[in-house]
Amino acid sequence: MIVEIVTAIPSPPREFPTMQRRTFLASTLAASAVCSLPRIASAAEHPAAGGQRIFKSLKEGMVRMPGSLEEKFAAVKAAGFDGIELSAPNFDIDEVRRAIDSTGLPVDGSVCAGHWDIRHTSPDPEQRKQALETLKEAIRTTHAVGGGTVLLVVGHGKDGEEAELIDRSIANIAQAIPVAAEVGVIIAIENVWNHFLYDHEGGSDQTADKLAAYVDAFESPWVGMQFDIGNHWKYGDPAAWIRTLGKRIVKLDAKGFSRAEDRFSKTMTDGDLDWASVRQALADIQYAGWAAAEVGGGGPERLAEISNDMDKAFGLS
Repeated sequence: MIVEIVTAIPSPPREFPTMQRRTFLASTLAASAVCSLPRIASAAEHPAAGGQRIFKSLKEGMVRMPGSLEEKFAAVKAAGFDGIELSAPNFDIDEVRRAIDSTGLPVDGSVCAGHWDIRHTSPDPEQRKQALETLKEAIRTTHAVGGGTVLLVVGHGKDGEEAELIDRSIANIAQAIPVAAEVGVIIAIENVWNHFLYDHEGGSDQTADKLAAYVDAFESPWVGMQFDIGNHWKYGDPAAWIRTLGKRIVKLDAKGFSRAEDRFSKTMTDGDLDWASVRQALADIQYAGWAAAEVGGGGPERLAEISNDMDKAFGLS
């Protein structure tokens, strides 16, 4: 039961009694980044988008066009994006740095490679060891190119009973926290369709209580949420999830979903997800930071379409 899990997981450590997770992380990352990232303005400084500032990013795999990495970075910037997420540690650091220097487009973060197949919830200790090493290396390489987050899918519900998966994955991932703290990169847990911390066969009225408790169990400001707005429209209200997760959210993923058709949509706004309520929830928690598109990609025209669609979804001018 949710209540049992929530009460069993300890609250955040007392040394951070009044410090907001995202405020602490933003200040630390500003000092540790290799390249300059756009400054995250406060809601008071930037009244657009419902009172918060959103910087637009996208997944590297969405850029589907010939050419060098520099040319791809240039196309992403020309389409109106502020940054890009890579798959880590699977990239050449020097090549990425050259692309950043040439285009001025920063790498805001990365997605941990192989996390669906080699999982922190695996009953096989060798797989967990491999998952940990990949995560540590992803953190280091992300830092090397100026990124501030590593998105992580922690595992899959098929690996065992929920209680043991919670303990197993927390114990494994926690071993990467010293590396994250050393270089200033956040481990950003994503809510995905992995049958973990929600009922895959359940209804559309589920809450984010288990996810919030799971993040709190790490007792570290270096573990947060990369909340995927579209992923759980099938299971619950994204606006309610945003309010529950609150300052645990250090980054956003954005895609659309249609409950009526039970499918993800081509753009963020052509499904039936209530983006107005999402914008209000983000304003309520005073979110300011990155949002990464995760929809079907393409060449320059498609990238521009996605960028414009993000403007519409988040109410950006």
